[in-house]
Amino acid sequence: MGKIHESITPQLTEWVEKQKLFFVSTAPLSGDGLVNNSPKGLDSFRILDEHTVAYIDLVGSGVETIAHLKENGRITIMFCAFEGPPKILRFYGKGEVLERGTPDFAAMQHLFPGYMNARSIIKINVQRIQDACGYAVPILEFKQERDVLDKWAENKGTDGLEKYIRENNAESLDGLKGI
Repeated sequence: MGKIHESITPQLTEWVEKQKLFFVSTAPLSGDGLVNNSPKGLDSFRILDEHTVAYIDLVGSGVETIAHLKENGRITIMFCAFEGPPKILRFYGKGEVLERGTPDFAAMQHLFPGYMNARSIIKINVQRIQDACGYAVPILEFKQERDVLDKWAENKGTDGLEKYIRENNAESLDGLKGI
């Protein structure tokens, strides 16, 4: 059923590039803290090499992933096949936050579309690659990307986005440092 992979192979890369959705899971060290799971879409995920992946992180209502990574670095990325043969693929690793305005962000920004609401790039050193059957994952038909987040960001403008980040992304739900 499931298999552990030594590296991200060209076959896995090809499969990942066809997926329209992935999930990001993180958690604080505190046993009382909230585990976070966030769906991600758009043209936002890149495989950099056999053990490194990254995604562009867009301004949103929370900052859990960033706060958790700053605290402990633990992260899991999960892809599910909603079309074609069933499959689940997880990347377990240590993530780092490359915030907008830093040299590290600028060095990698060219890998992604120019989203005006990009607040960071999440870069992950993948330590375990494991697939699973996905037999119970439903078959769904992709219709189109949503443009709601892009329109929201355009309506906010650059200054409005900066204000939103200051007011809503400064700390996580558990009180950990965000942006």
